[in-house]
Amino acid sequence: MTTLPVLRKSLPDADATMRAGAALAPVMRGGMVVTLSGELGAGKTTLVRGLLHGLGWAGPVKSPTYTLVEHYLISSLYFYHFDFYRFDEPAEWEDSGFAEYFRSDALCVIEWPERVRGMLPPIDVALTLRYQGDGRELLLAADRPAGSACLAAFASTVR
Repeated sequence: MTTLPVLRKSLPDADATMRAGAALAPVMRGGMVVTLSGELGAGKTTLVRGLLHGLGWAGPVKSPTYTLVEHYLISSLYFYHFDFYRFDEPAEWEDSGFAEYFRSDALCVIEWPERVRGMLPPIDVALTLRYQGDGRELLLAADRPAGSACLAAFASTVR
């Protein structure tokens, strides 16, 4: 992915991570592919929880580490939260059948995208969470129009 300049946001705690996810929600659309990278415990699922709550989901949000995918139906949007941590090689993607989930009516958010490198459709937004002292730093990058619009809206709403 050839990226535009990366946006950076300091997240001092889990609540800030949830708010960042919620701030991304209003501009997320069906057909978008969002990757979420970071070490174990960096807050990836917390960010997804905020994103889902920002989209109006009121129920629990579980990590898909063992199920590989959790799905949520929000109005007419299918939200798929993938976690490929347990994949040992990208070829497992082909056997999973997950390619059919990437449709125009689905928002796909992928944790551990490096485990399926080269298998995913084009990525709209690449998010990375990194440890920063006691908190985290969120890096956001995009080079497709939908992703760029998402980042522009995020930058204008989050200080």
